[in-house]
Amino acid sequence: QAAADPMSSSDAPEDGPKETSSVSQNISDADAFKILLEMKMKKRQKQPALPSTVTELGTEDGSKVYVVGTAHFSDSSKKDVVKTIQEVQPDVVVVELCQYRVSMLKMDEKTLLKEAKEINLEKLQQAIKQNGVMSGLMQMLLLKVSAHITEQLGMAPGGEFREAFKEASKVPFCKFHLGDRPIPVTFKRAIAALSFWQKVKLAWGLCFLSDPISKDDVEKCKQKDLLEQMMAEMIGEFPDLHRTIVSERDIYLTYMLKQAAKQIELPRASETEPRKYIPAVVVGVVGMGHVPGIEKNWNSDLNIQEIMSVPPPSASSKIFKFAIKATVFGLMGYGCYRIGQRTVQFILSMPAAQSYLQKLTEIRSQH
Repeated sequence: QAAADPMSSSDAPEDGPKETSSVSQNISDADAFKILLEMKMKKRQKQPALPSTVTELGTEDGSKVYVVGTAHFSDSSKKDVVKTIQEVQPDVVVVELCQYRVSMLKMDEKTLLKEAKEINLEKLQQAIKQNGVMSGLMQMLLLKVSAHITEQLGMAPGGEFREAFKEASKVPFCKFHLGDRPIPVTFKRAIAALSFWQKVKLAWGLCFLSDPISKDDVEKCKQKDLLEQMMAEMIGEFPDLHRTIVSERDIYLTYMLKQAAKQIELPRASETEPRKYIPAVVVGVVGMGHVPGIEKNWNSDLNIQEIMSVPPPSASSKIFKFAIKATVFGLMGYGCYRIGQRTVQFILSMPAAQSYLQKLTEIRSQH
């Protein structure tokens, strides 16, 4: 609009509104696109001053990808994301989120902080309904880890993604892509990779996580994202779990970044005009723990079909699921028994009940 109508009617001279109107009408959509694109290119820095957390990658057709490695609970990471987007004026911004976590982009910090701390039965039921018993429980345990960090720091997760969303909206013709594999797929593949006892051991470790964390610890972990580092320490003895939660997502994120880095087609004045393409500029916002994997996979031919498949439940998963159900129903049954037992004892202790029982005993003795 600024390019097509550079002077509003209130600012235009009284004797020349027709001329301004005719000029505005003569600018086609393609011309307006070109003008805005030129403005964007002028603002884009040829030699951008980027933070040390940014890794630059390139494609064969000349596109550039700037991967910002972040710590999910870091104020410094948010500043790095803002500075990178402002400097390079990207065509696409890709973030380490999937459609199941996209709601955090529009929530304010206060609401997210409250949501992260409140892990209740309703959330557990929703997670189980969405992902199944095993994957739902795993998701809630990981949310507990995130909530523990949130409580320690007083800071909601995903601040760098919200900053990326805001800054992308300020850049002309900038698209915003979700680059992470869907959570249900990740959790189901993670569960399938574990044996029965590995599931029990991992769940135990997550349930009793309580080590204190400081903001200094977070900033020290900028070379490796804090949440993923804590997870890596707990799942280090489970290589298959590390593969599904970290390595496979490295591949998926790399694939999505390469898809976003395809050349951009410029607008044409007519159908007869030949198509013209220019290299794309992409900013990726991911946890620092994924950056080495993205670099490693960047020049490989990637096929994500295999890592998107969900294997059928294993025998150990079925046993664990049965054990959980049996435990829940057993506890409910025991609870009902204890309540019933106390109720009976209370009734029998009442004078009226004791008098009735005494009479009943006397009647029986007479017969």
